[in-house]
Amino acid sequence: MLRAMSAIHPLPLELVNQIAAGEVIERPASVVKELAENSLDAGAHKIDIEVEQGGMRLIRVRDDGAGIAADDLPLALAPHATSKIASFEDLVCVASMGFRGEALASVASVSRLTITSRRAGDAHGARIVAGTSGAPQPAAHPVGTTVEVRDLFHAVPARRKFLRSERTEFGHVDELVRSLALARPRVEFRLIHNGKPVRVLRPAVDAAAQLQRAGELLGAAFAQNCLRIEHAAAGLVLTGWIGLPTASRAQADQQYFHVNGRLVRDKSVAHAVRQAYADVLYHGRHPAFVLFLELDPATVDVNVHPAKREVRFRDARLVHDFMFHALHSAVAETRAGRATESNPLSRPGPMEPRAPLRENVPDRAVRQFGLGVHEAPVDAYAVLLGQREAVNPASPPLPAVAAGDVPPLGYALAQLAGIYILAENAQGLVLVDMHAAHERVTYERLKAARAVDAVRSQQLLVPEAIAVSDREAAAAEEYATMLAGFGMELDRSGPRQVTVRRIPALLDGADAPQLARDVLGELAEHGSSRRLEELQNELLSTMACHGSVRAHRRLAVPEMNALLREMEATERSGQCNHGRPTWTQLSLPELDKLFLRGR
Repeated sequence: MLRAMSAIHPLPLELVNQIAAGEVIERPASVVKELAENSLDAGAHKIDIEVEQGGMRLIRVRDDGAGIAADDLPLALAPHATSKIASFEDLVCVASMGFRGEALASVASVSRLTITSRRAGDAHGARIVAGTSGAPQPAAHPVGTTVEVRDLFHAVPARRKFLRSERTEFGHVDELVRSLALARPRVEFRLIHNGKPVRVLRPAVDAAAQLQRAGELLGAAFAQNCLRIEHAAAGLVLTGWIGLPTASRAQADQQYFHVNGRLVRDKSVAHAVRQAYADVLYHGRHPAFVLFLELDPATVDVNVHPAKREVRFRDARLVHDFMFHALHSAVAETRAGRATESNPLSRPGPMEPRAPLRENVPDRAVRQFGLGVHEAPVDAYAVLLGQREAVNPASPPLPAVAAGDVPPLGYALAQLAGIYILAENAQGLVLVDMHAAHERVTYERLKAARAVDAVRSQQLLVPEAIAVSDREAAAAEEYATMLAGFGMELDRSGPRQVTVRRIPALLDGADAPQLARDVLGELAEHGSSRRLEELQNELLSTMACHGSVRAHRRLAVPEMNALLREMEATERSGQCNHGRPTWTQLSLPELDKLFLRGR
């Protein structure tokens, strides 16, 4: 039964803090987040995090930051008391990790909390225990602050019942420390669980050391298969690393996006990342990335989520397009055989070939390009498209060439089972799926041809009126010129109605109403849409698949070499149109290991 409402009355301060704790403190990891962010705001260079029983029994965070004056310790436990903002202007231009001023008061309301701190120049430190009266007591302590939280949720047992096992709760703490360590590579972090060191992360100053830290936290596979991102435009700066398409994951568990040093989730950014990896990820796979976006704090609102997990950009479309173009350009450069030059951990070291490499292409069929790479002629490659008869596979060998002149994918040796090309490069053996590789090459050629020619449109015999939302109808008006550039004409014919008059000729026969709804939905949500381009690309991909060399087709060595050269020159050629790898490398040490050489 509903209880009769009583007169309006103010809530007790302790209850107010416990309500706030319900918004901010979900589990032990939430406490670690608030305390560690306070340490970072205090300028700490070293943060020690010690937990027991997954943080349910003890959380102790110790730093070497600026410390807190003894007289300010009682205020540190007061609700909405902070040193980080003082006016509304500070709130709209937040440059610190924490700023609300309710975290310590909230934690203290649901646990047994003690703060010990000392500033540089003070004769000794001071300690205060939450919930006790009296002034802070003198205590021995180095410069910095230690916050000790015991028996989390002891004051609200109902909340404690929602906690998971010790292993699960510690897993959340560990994940939180990983994200902080990635965001602040110059800070040393130590994580101890039940008295045992779990992570000891030394400061990482330069890019190589920071990538090495990323490898420690995300695994060596990420560090060895990623691209460095450095892009700036329109007052935005994006840095970090993105995983190669071939190093994608089954889950989106290695995706870290930071805005001005703060780990956040954002739907617009997630959409931009998905678009940037279109065409290169296998179905259901997810890219890995560690990205840092820096922008004017006044252009981003970090005060839209109690736990500060989300932000709101003043110009979300600008951020979306900036992210997409930066990542799309980087992914496009993932060409077969190309080392990730911005990643020092993935670049193969110099190796001397066991025997001189020889290219089995006639002298008259070799051209010298500016980079000193011997290249098979493109006209031999035309055989793969059925444009001419195959050349005679019998070819006299060429003189040996220097190892430095060997192309990334090397020179073809043979064909295996009519499916794979075997080639030798400076590192060892290269294996190529010839159909997958040729499919990508053909697909990129078709896309380039479409980009050169204006997109032709097809007028519908009977224009179709469709019902849409207010935002989608407004998007049809706002982006009419852009849509026309893709061969689509949509007229707003009512407050919530749009008439489809033209669609791209390449998509003749498509479901025009559904196509319009998909495009307008993305425009209304993200301010941009690639649905038209994606649908056209799907058709071009199908055409490329059917136009590519099929399995079990015997190729002459010059044809194989020509395909290798085309792969090296083609964007995204490390994957086929469906995201599967087109080639792999077996180094000489790997081959030696297989055959137990040197033992």
